[in-house]
Parts: sequence; C-alpha cells; structure tokens
Amino acid sequence: MDDRFAWILGGGLAMSAIALVGSVTLFLSEATMRRLVLPLVALAAGSLLGGSLFHLLPAAIDELGNGLAVYLSFAVGFSLFLVLEQFIRWHHCHRSLSEHTEPLNYLLLVADGLHNFIGGLAVAGAFVIDVRVGIGAWLAAAAHEIPQELGDFGVLVHGGWGPRKALLYNLLSGLTFLVGGVVAWLLARQLDVALLLPFAAGNFVYIAASDLIPEVNRHERWQINLLHFAAFATGLGLLLAIRLLASG
Repeated sequence: MDDRFAWILGGGLAMSAIALVGSVTLFLSEATMRRLVLPLVALAAGSLLGGSLFHLLPAAIDELGNGLAVYLSFAVGFSLFLVLEQFIRWHHCHRSLSEHTEPLNYLLLVADGLHNFIGGLAVAGAFVIDVRVGIGAWLAAAAHEIPQELGDFGVLVHGGWGPRKALLYNLLSGLTFLVGGVVAWLLARQLDVALLLPFAAGNFVYIAASDLIPEVNRHERWQINLLHFAAFATGLGLLLAIRLLASG
C-alpha cells in the first residue's frame, strides 16, 4: 500500500472517531462545558488560519506557482462554504425548532456530512502532495472538529435523540471525511489535486474568520478576551512550529 494512501486512510478514520468526543458532554456540568468550549473554539480558529497560511498556501504555490489559479481556487473554497452556510441558515430559519426537531437533526447531519466530505477531499489532497503538508492540514482540521462535535452532539440530544443514537449518527456523518479522502486519492490519477490545497485554505479561512472568531472576540470581560486570544495565538503558534520543524 502506498504510504500516502495509508496516511489518508488513517487520518480519515481518526477524524471520524473525533465524532465520539461529544460523549464527554454527558459527564461534564453545563458550567464546565461553557468554560471549555470557547477557548477550544479560539484554539481551532488559530489552528485553521495557521494551517492555511503556513501549510496549504505555501505548498500550493510551490506546486502550482504564484499564479491566478491558486487564488481562484482559494476564492472558490471560501465561497463554497459561504453558500453552504447560507443554505443551512435559510432552512434553519424557516423551521420551528419546537415543532420540527427531528428534521433539523437530519439537516444538521447532512450539512456536517457534506462539510466533512469536502474536508476529506482537501486534507487528502494535501497528503497526496506531501505527507508533511497533510499532517499540518489534518491537525488544523482536527482542532476545529473537537468543539464542533461537542456542539453537534448537544444539538442532536436537544432535538430529542438519545445519546447512543446521537453518537451513532454523528459517527456516520464523520465517516464522510474518510469517503472524501478516498475520492481525492482516486481523482489524483486523473486530476491535479494540488488545486485542492488553496481550495482547502479558503475553507479554513472562512470557517475561522466567519464562524469561530466572532464567537470569541466580544466578551465583556477583558480577562476572558485575553484568554481567548492566548488560545488563538497558541493555535497559530503550534501550526507554525510544525511547519518549521517539518522544514528543518
């Protein structure tokens, strides 16, 4: 088996397993969850930006040159997530949570599954180009998945599902990351998957700037804002350190 394909399979299975992290919410108090989630969100935002700026975009430019194709692919990746989020929000706003909790649960899973599939495509593309780039992209994506899966599990349980059903369906949704990875590996024989690198960078920047940073930069207490910035800077610093170590 090609080493790169082994990394794609292992990374896909590990990312899918992160869906099980939601189960920890069953053992933590609501107050503890509130204290943990936002610092994790800030860490994820820094990691996603670090993965984009220090790993994906430089690798894309190395492979494709500093031409328009890199930035066009970045714009498509950014815009696709904007459209996806607009679609999800439109459906969410046109349904009453109290009357349609079950459909909303399935909508959440479909959206999360699509998000994971696109992430699997992008991260696998990075592994195909360079295992070191793939590791950086995977770590950035994993940092984002942890707080997201905590939130998704809570939404599914609130929507009326039992913990076991919520975990099972969340895991199935997470497996689409692995599916995306395998698809990217198969496409690599016919297409230039290097274009997936700036595409993934666009995904990462959109998620960090639009979804995550607004959640952590408007707290009334400056001490909490400082904590969130420290977590954000830690995420950036970790991805920068990984890049420097891989280049050294």
